[in-house]
Amino acid sequence: MNITVIGTGYVGLVAGACFAETGSSVTCADVDQRKIDGLKQNVLPIYEPGLDSLVERNQAQGRLHFTTDVAASIRGAAVVFIAVGTPPDEDGSADLTHVLDVAEVIGKNQTGELVVVTKSTVPVGTAEKVHAAVAKHAKLPFHVCSNPEFLKEGAAVDDFLKPDRVVLGVDSDYARSVMAELYAPFVRTGKPIIFMDIPSAEMTKYAANAMLATRITFMNEIANLCEKVGANVDLVRKGIGSDSRIGSSFLFPGPGYGGSCFPKDVKALLHTSEDRGAPMQVLRAVEDANEAQKHRLFQKLQGVMGAQLKGATIAVWGLAFKAQTDDMRESPSLTLIEALLAAGAKVVAHDPEAMHEARRRLGDRIGYAKTNYDALTGADALVIVTDWNEYRFPDFERIRLALSAPVVIDGRNLYDPEKMHKLGFTYRSVGRGRE
Repeated sequence: MNITVIGTGYVGLVAGACFAETGSSVTCADVDQRKIDGLKQNVLPIYEPGLDSLVERNQAQGRLHFTTDVAASIRGAAVVFIAVGTPPDEDGSADLTHVLDVAEVIGKNQTGELVVVTKSTVPVGTAEKVHAAVAKHAKLPFHVCSNPEFLKEGAAVDDFLKPDRVVLGVDSDYARSVMAELYAPFVRTGKPIIFMDIPSAEMTKYAANAMLATRITFMNEIANLCEKVGANVDLVRKGIGSDSRIGSSFLFPGPGYGGSCFPKDVKALLHTSEDRGAPMQVLRAVEDANEAQKHRLFQKLQGVMGAQLKGATIAVWGLAFKAQTDDMRESPSLTLIEALLAAGAKVVAHDPEAMHEARRRLGDRIGYAKTNYDALTGADALVIVTDWNEYRFPDFERIRLALSAPVVIDGRNLYDPEKMHKLGFTYRSVGRGRE
């Protein structure tokens, strides 16, 4: 099957490489010449474990192609995925400009009956707009389908190749048949392909991310209360997570959610709810609480250092919004760093994968360390933002000797509080009793 994926961002690149892995001929198109030139040389624009080898192997075997000629990539395709960006407008709504522009190009260049799939995260009603945009120019039959992605950054390849479920919004038997054939290799273990109407598929993506954002935020608020009443959120998490009605996923407290999906999708869903006269009060509170949570690490550090924070040097471990990615979009590290700089502190940071992105965003406003231990030299405190594996079992004596004062603010609860106190650290974590 000839497949075209328009957009080589996070979603489009993972989808294209994974479809090629099952034997399809895939062309990934993008107007960014530099990005396409890099991909042709197996230089990826993002860090995602396992994706580099997937791209290299399928290019070498002639199944995966990259081009900037979007129009030509559509000709001869049986399925075209739209995977371009949908950035938030000032009011929080999803900007569909790129999606609809691509839809018109598709209508002008189709050469046979075609399934047009919205893979980008788009609000309910987008498929109708895509259909209208294609129809302006189409002279042949086409079918619009909604196929939202459910990929976790850091595990996207496995999530695509071994999905929990595939959600497909279709309105024709032809689209249903083509998409069932395309996804058959990914669900051989019995995981479901869930067919539904298109509006329900579009809503499913937003509802899933809103639910996960709510769980994270709820646990952060529970953690904050645990600090006031002397409870341990680690034990509370285990206690409620063992309830089969709740489950154990997404119950770890931290410095707030970030990334490319949760913040943007929560805003877009809130905008849709307000626009349709069905305001979502719980989700509005989630957004507000998450924004407040991003300030907690700075508040904890300020509580320890007080006026000494001005002129101090603070080491920061972790810049990406989560481990196993270089994505810093809406990362809690940015909130922390801006607060530290505003307070007159200096920042020296380390991250295994996000240093280049940090330099792009922050320039020379902070220092960059080659290793996590290098960041400690001359620092007055350490703040841990991201739970990279290499931060989990460090040399604590080396940390204590490198810091001018043994202060550690742990935003991911990586270490045991009792052990840290015995080692002589002033240690603050998230939700583990009064400190």
